[in-house]
Amino acid sequence: MSHLLPATEEHLKHLIACPTVSSESNLAMMAMMGDYLEHLGAKVELFRDATGTKANMFATLGPDIPGGVVLSGHSDVVPVTDQDWSSDPFALVARDDHLYGRGTCDMKGFIAAALALAEPVSKMTLRRPLHLCFTHDEEVGCLGA
Repeated sequence: MSHLLPATEEHLKHLIACPTVSSESNLAMMAMMGDYLEHLGAKVELFRDATGTKANMFATLGPDIPGGVVLSGHSDVVPVTDQDWSSDPFALVARDDHLYGRGTCDMKGFIAAALALAEPVSKMTLRRPLHLCFTHDEEVGCLGA
């Protein structure tokens, strides 16, 4: 699976660049991921919240049958207000064999890995579907999660 690391890092760079702070919209990030997954042949559904500014995504690769595996994560990050960052929190930075940026560990790193995995999975003949579920507002209020 180490062959997926470059793709994971590339996805992570784009995800970190989306400032999906819990008080802000996540629609740009959802659109970016949705376009990518649709390009791979996934069925993508967006479910907007009551304000229309945030959405959850449910995407499926593989056969249209019950069951399968779900990989799930949240798109929002904790606000950066009044925090002393040594670099732009919304730009991925590699330093001392580590990657830094708001959300790298919680939880955009996982989402990047799931997106990187989606590409080779899209070329497989699956017996059961792979579902990707990405939500909003887990950090504050668990409204979308």
